[in-house]
Amino acid sequence: MARYAKGEAREWAKEHLRGAAGCVAPTVTADYSGLNLEAIRHDVRKEKADGFAGILLVGETGTTDAEMREFIDVAVAEADGELLTILQASEPTLERNVDLIRYAESAGVDVVLPSFPIGFYPTSEDEIYDYYTGLAGSTSLGMFVFAIHLWNFGRLHPSTFDPRLIRRLVDDCPNVVAIKNEIGSPGVAGLSQVFEMFNDEVVVTDPFEMNAPAWVKTYGMQFLGTSNYEYSGSTVPRIFELLHGGEAEYEEAMDLYWSVQPARQANMRIMGVAVAGTAVVPRMLWKYQGWLNGYNGGPIRSALSGRLSEEQMRSFRAALQGCGLGSPGDPDADFFVGRNPA
Repeated sequence: MARYAKGEAREWAKEHLRGAAGCVAPTVTADYSGLNLEAIRHDVRKEKADGFAGILLVGETGTTDAEMREFIDVAVAEADGELLTILQASEPTLERNVDLIRYAESAGVDVVLPSFPIGFYPTSEDEIYDYYTGLAGSTSLGMFVFAIHLWNFGRLHPSTFDPRLIRRLVDDCPNVVAIKNEIGSPGVAGLSQVFEMFNDEVVVTDPFEMNAPAWVKTYGMQFLGTSNYEYSGSTVPRIFELLHGGEAEYEEAMDLYWSVQPARQANMRIMGVAVAGTAVVPRMLWKYQGWLNGYNGGPIRSALSGRLSEEQMRSFRAALQGCGLGSPGDPDADFFVGRNPA
């Protein structure tokens, strides 16, 4: 069960939704017939070892309903209360997401990050409101509002997710505990507007770790997530922790920040190309980045996860090695097998 009672979600989140949260995707067996449970456990243990405070249980990777529930059970058990667990509710219908969230609540998941289905094409913001409130009203779990351009809502408001719509959701859904704030590109005006409007009420996070020094200084941003921070191993959670210290810790955080700049630049360059024109997160790329830093690697099922190219692997490996990180002796072929083959 959840760590808080109905009606206590926001209070709990303000106190406990802190630190940096990475991502764990459900590795499958070599024949794609089921989950590779030891690979999943390996990744959860590695998230702990690298200093992460939480993990996103990644959906949209082709798992069956039964497999997604098994993934939840294994990840929550391995997290064992030491990591916050955040469910990505990304099933193709409202009803299936409601069922998944109810299962997650009974299994002990902490918070929900809802996505909008690929086939969801609202013609008004009221339709977005109705979909989201349908999810929120089905559970006592705390909910993120995931405000990002990937949903194709820019035709309804130029920010890509209207701050006034966020206001309606925060006001009308008492279990909205956080906003994953990625609106208004280019520039930071939209991001800043969301912090200004909501930071005193709910947890607001900009998941782009390169912006964390500014938002911690300006708004005291307490939570960073979720994204592929595994691209630099334990570096991102360490930077975020140091940013919350004094001036000496800030200087140390910035020295560490600049030490991984080549990998950060490669990550943003490769990600930008991969996402452009698809609006789909390249999970295989994220898995490869983690594998270079000791995570399991290995197969995931969905074609939506993307096909890795030699150019992507070579480019990111070189950038990571330039930072003194990664596994330079491991051949790329080993990634596709994983560290715990099954």
